[in-house]
Amino acid sequence: MSTTTIRIDDDLKERISAAADRAGKTAHAFIVDAIAQTVEQVEAEDELHRIADKRWSKVLATGRSVPWGDAKKYLAARGRGEKGEKPAARKLGH
Repeated sequence: MSTTTIRIDDDLKERISAAADRAGKTAHAFIVDAIAQTVEQVEAEDELHRIADKRWSKVLATGRSVPWGDAKKYLAARGRGEKGEKPAARKLGH
């Protein structure tokens, strides 16, 4: 394990200490957890963008997509616990 030094404004350091106390953690553990959560969030966002870019490329290549109204109806049915009819993709603009 390596050591990294960071500079933190006094006000933020006090806030970290108070928040860590409320969370039942040391300031060190609180900071490490916050960094880990931030890294996980960035990684999840990167994966979401990768998936979105891949799907958008497919839409551009095929010209096919599911109209929002159809998708919304399907998702609402699923939200109510119904099976719902999965909408079919069709050419954009049709």
